[in-house]
Amino acid sequence: MDRIRLANAMTTLSSVACAHANVALVKYFGKRNLALNLPAAGSLSLTLSPLKTTTKITFDSALKHDNVLLAKAQASAAFATRVERFLDLVRKSAKTDLKAHVETDNNFPTAAGLASSASGFAALAVAATKALSLQLNEKEMSALARRGSGSAARSIPGGIVVWNAGKTSNGSDSYAQSIASPDHWDLRMVIGITDPAPKAIGSTEAMELVRETSPSYTSWINETKHDLTEAVTAIKNRDLEKLGEITERSALSMHATALAAKPGIVFWNGATVDALRLIRSLCASGTQAYFTCDAGPQPKVLCPPKSEAKVVAALESLLGIKKTIKCKLASGANSQTSSSTTNA
Repeated sequence: MDRIRLANAMTTLSSVACAHANVALVKYFGKRNLALNLPAAGSLSLTLSPLKTTTKITFDSALKHDNVLLAKAQASAAFATRVERFLDLVRKSAKTDLKAHVETDNNFPTAAGLASSASGFAALAVAATKALSLQLNEKEMSALARRGSGSAARSIPGGIVVWNAGKTSNGSDSYAQSIASPDHWDLRMVIGITDPAPKAIGSTEAMELVRETSPSYTSWINETKHDLTEAVTAIKNRDLEKLGEITERSALSMHATALAAKPGIVFWNGATVDALRLIRSLCASGTQAYFTCDAGPQPKVLCPPKSEAKVVAALESLLGIKKTIKCKLASGANSQTSSSTTNA
């Protein structure tokens, strides 16, 4: 039975997928194409365990509308619309109009600067394409996930990942790929949670404001291209000191560019600043530990395994740190189960 006939039968097609969040060491903060989520510069990230999203999708011919649950509750209209638009892309490729019931859940705070949209849309991409029997390779899957959330492109591969900015107008060459598997280098990242609530301004809105109004935006994009080249070399050489230097520089430059927007965007809170100062002090005393922070207030620390316990203890000594999460490199997004039922 072809896909068009399948869509007209009494049909249910289900799949469950899992994807890990990623944290960028060389940041992505600027788009050359808003509609296609094409970045103005490439970026480099770590795919991290245990931060993950699990998504179950069921395409059902009995449904008249898509339905989206987030953390077992009805998703907001804005998020549900994002999911529906993304599913329309998948349905177009599969030549079907089947509506879907989606259940997605994160094991970490949502919309708080911890890349929940990255793991969320990566998991959705894998689950939806698997349910509809679309055969995509990793590059194609990464490019598809990017359409839901830019950084989702980086949550498809595992280990240490580079997202290529690409040059084509249609985004065909903008995808992420692993440059080192999880066992290439035992890197750790410790995350400090200062505020689990959703941030006041979304990443896309913030990026556009920065692009349009920050006087340092152009130099930030140029610096990012240079940082990416240096970071890839540092990873090949397993040079943590150099990688740490680039990681801190990229994060601080990104936030400085956001602060220079009109009006300025402040993602940090007092505990974020305290963590930066503490990690700088820790590193100066001989412990390898390097600060980074995405579009939110949660400090993150890159370190080797031997420094992990000290970093955890240091962060937990701060009054504003509610808890810490210890992370290590994870594998890429994957489909866990799938099933189909058709009654013609």
